[in-house]
Amino acid sequence: MAFHDITRAFDGDMMVYPGDPAISVKQKEEKGCRVSALSLSTHSGTHLDAPSHYISSGITVDRIPFETLMGEARVIDLSANFGSIGRYDLEGKVKGAKRVLLKTSFSGKRSFTDNYPHLTNEAAEYLLNEGVIFIGIDTPSIESFGGNGSVHTRLLSNNVICAELLDLSFVTAGVYNMIALPLRLKGLDGAPARIILSDIAGRERGSVGGEKEKI
Repeated sequence: MAFHDITRAFDGDMMVYPGDPAISVKQKEEKGCRVSALSLSTHSGTHLDAPSHYISSGITVDRIPFETLMGEARVIDLSANFGSIGRYDLEGKVKGAKRVLLKTSFSGKRSFTDNYPHLTNEAAEYLLNEGVIFIGIDTPSIESFGGNGSVHTRLLSNNVICAELLDLSFVTAGVYNMIALPLRLKGLDGAPARIILSDIAGRERGSVGGEKEKI
């Protein structure tokens, strides 16, 4: 079975969303023992947004159900997209998936740019209507730079968990098993996460429930 780590490597040079706290990594070595000190925000690097990120009464990151964070996920290749992701970009591509990961032209980039691909309100509504419970994207945010929070609010108010700043640059479209576990930060609005995909043994990559599909 092949595993695919779609988590960005964490270091002091990682991009930071403008206005968020800077990332700092300091190491101390004494008597042959090394200890590192980290300074970061709950939304640094590859991370999850919990509903409480935008919804005051929403669940916190330590209370996200495991059944949301683990299971089959469909990678949708939108790498030809360089702007907003609309409903028409997603129609017919979800194919019953409860967890979707959006691969865009930003995947693998190391520097922040404010014109990254992002969901429109119509796309968010479409994914909700499709019954999606987990949405991941390889950009700094699921919402446009300078957005009014409406995309986040619509998704998180329906307990749809958002993962941001994935690295899908080496992953092809199709269905995988996914494990997306955030740090267990009690009562907080998000957390860095390690997100792993694995191939599904005995199944075509683009299939659901064992039935082959065209992707």
